[in-house]
Amino acid sequence: MSAAMTKSITLNGAPHRSAAATIADLVRELELTPAKVAVERNGEIVPRSTLEEAPLAEGDTLEIVHFVGGGDHAGDTWSVAGRTFRSRLIVGTGKYKSFEQNAAAVEASGAEIVTVAVRRVNISDPKAPMLTDFIDPKKITYLPNTAGCFTGEDAVRTLRLAREAGGWDLVKLEVLGEARTLYPDMRETLKATEVLAKEGFLPMVYCADDPIAAKQLEDAGAVAIMPLGAPIGSGLGIQNQVMIRLIVEGAKVPVLVDAGVGTASDAAVGMELGCDGILMNTAIAEAKDPIRMARAMKLAVEAGREAYLAGRMARRMYADPSSPLAGLI
Repeated sequence: MSAAMTKSITLNGAPHRSAAATIADLVRELELTPAKVAVERNGEIVPRSTLEEAPLAEGDTLEIVHFVGGGDHAGDTWSVAGRTFRSRLIVGTGKYKSFEQNAAAVEASGAEIVTVAVRRVNISDPKAPMLTDFIDPKKITYLPNTAGCFTGEDAVRTLRLAREAGGWDLVKLEVLGEARTLYPDMRETLKATEVLAKEGFLPMVYCADDPIAAKQLEDAGAVAIMPLGAPIGSGLGIQNQVMIRLIVEGAKVPVLVDAGVGTASDAAVGMELGCDGILMNTAIAEAKDPIRMARAMKLAVEAGREAYLAGRMARRMYADPSSPLAGLI
């Protein structure tokens, strides 16, 4: 990098030289994530949504800040479509014995987002209890999903109704290929993603564990990529760690494992691969003690994230003693 190509700026109170073309490029040059910082340039806040286009000029004075915390990593947040969350665990709202149990599990999990299916109103008993009576959408972010949709057209129609009902634009898209495996139909999923993005939706998209398909979805307007770990409701755990890792490495949007988690160790593995979060339903709802499992999942996601940030030891083909051999009796 020649001096002629660099710009002289003041960064966080100190002289700094950079070849970055935009502020976002500078942030990445510092090995930070644009979505996780706030930037002030020449005394004015630069909106996070404009960092990619905001040019870096000679003589600029910048302050770049983020949240820091103590042992609980309170500042280790993640963002999707401009919305920031601290919990990296998303939970579903199906299969519970009651709304009360569901609400208690959500509280124990620490989740800030719950997925909700869109279903017809029970006309025969319109005053029957509803999920919103137990999980307050003003406190917990509702993520309407298209569970049960087998065509892109049905999925788009469902989310249009969801937006009309609750004003939601952040949604979860899943288009299933067939009932036995509930594996995603990627052709229909891609078509639906394109339609939803054009209509102003912010789709988080359930998909196959395929790095090429993940990139296509991102290019089509997906705000998060959600590859399956294993078939929905199977509890088999993450079956293809290599592909999940490749998706994480190639994505510029959040990646969350969606489906297949069976127990806490599965959730930890997903986080250790570098995923931004984990979505689960059956693993908690069908546990013998759902509330206790919800707490376990919360701890597992946190532990997996800590391990990822810490950086695991190198794998070796043979043993390497942890005690020194020098001075051995």
